[in-house]
Amino acid sequence: MTPDDGVWVYAVTGDGPFPGGISGIRGVAGEELRTVTDSGFTAVVGTVRLDTFGEEALRRNLEDLDWLADTARRHDAVVAAICAGGATVPLRLATVYFDDDRVRTMLRDNAEQLGEALQQITDRSEWGVRAYLERPRSEPRDAREKTGRPSGTAYLMQRRAQVAAREQAESAAGRRADEIFAELARWAVAGVRQPPSPPDLAGRRSQEILNTSFLVDNGRHREFVTAVEELDARLSDVALVLTGPWPPYSFTSVEASAR
Repeated sequence: MTPDDGVWVYAVTGDGPFPGGISGIRGVAGEELRTVTDSGFTAVVGTVRLDTFGEEALRRNLEDLDWLADTARRHDAVVAAICAGGATVPLRLATVYFDDDRVRTMLRDNAEQLGEALQQITDRSEWGVRAYLERPRSEPRDAREKTGRPSGTAYLMQRRAQVAAREQAESAAGRRADEIFAELARWAVAGVRQPPSPPDLAGRRSQEILNTSFLVDNGRHREFVTAVEELDARLSDVALVLTGPWPPYSFTSVEASAR
């Protein structure tokens, strides 16, 4: 390494022979992967140029959506390949250190968290489930289209009715999301919920009412998939979308701040 180089960290595993090997896997800059060990843990890393992946350069490059998407795909591909070999704590995109010694310090400082995370995710994978509210294809048109322009009083009453109906619909959607989460959580070790995505980000016209991730024992993943499929078939007003298995990002909250 030179002073112009940094260390991009992809993931952390237990110490010892690396499960599955990393030969032939290339990183975000096309670099060969290597390992840094300390305190019973192994970090999978790659050497990158700081003029592209340093703090200031990243701040600029992360605003380039094409660059961000390509780098994220490369990072996720490496993490997925590592996870295929065994229990792995994936680190967030753009975790970069100045040198190997600082990576070793990170491993020492986070030893307790890393140990707990590896214990929780061993022989388990993350699965994502999103729920979308399927509205009727033809909804009643606004009353103004039927009766013409309403009077001031009628307009206010109409608006109040619309607001009340919207609030009732949101409340019902929230209850349905809670029911779906509780039903699927029975098949998982743990589950977390994130805010639903707006339609423009979700890529669907339907309203997303649930965005959740579950940590599932690998030995029960078929049961979990079947549970999602059967629940989706039973729900007439909600469509479920299952994705995974994924690296367990949602269940390994290790504070490994880049520096």
